[in-house]
Amino acid sequence: MPNRPISEVHSETELDKLIPMIEGVKFAMITTTGPDGALRSRPITTQRPPHGGSFDGTLWFFTGSHTAVATDVRRSPQVNLSYAEPSDSRYISISGTAEISRDRQQMADRWKDLYKAWFPMGLEDPDICLLRITVATAEYWEPPSGKMIQLLGILKAAATGELSLGGTHQVVEFSSARAKVKPNHS
Repeated sequence: MPNRPISEVHSETELDKLIPMIEGVKFAMITTTGPDGALRSRPITTQRPPHGGSFDGTLWFFTGSHTAVATDVRRSPQVNLSYAEPSDSRYISISGTAEISRDRQQMADRWKDLYKAWFPMGLEDPDICLLRITVATAEYWEPPSGKMIQLLGILKAAATGELSLGGTHQVVEFSSARAKVKPNHS
């Protein structure tokens, strides 16, 4: 997809749009740097903000303190999260800094009995911890509205050799003060 110039704007609306896009995807793939410097990706489940709370630029994930992902994060905290929902053409990529948290209140607020499949002792499991990811940049892609328009874009690309499926590509940079949105229509 060709990139057009990116202009920086501030928009809470785009941030508000990003959160439901993530929430609709059950699993993310987290990419970390392994001990040999190679990138490794694994599935992981995003924890929703507790009690209807709002997104504050931090994402949380349960893991074990002795897992490969926790070991990778302690060595190299830069991570990437990829979310995909192909059924409605939603794709999200998030970069940030991860750290291990043993905050008992955060764990209790996010705990669901379903997690006993991974942590049979529940919150009493001595290995349980949270990955706290502070989001630096998020990108998402949306298709043009309607399946017919998407199909026409694909057919046009196949006929002309020019890949221009329309839609929207947004880059959201997070800062301590406010999210900055860089629109990029590609």
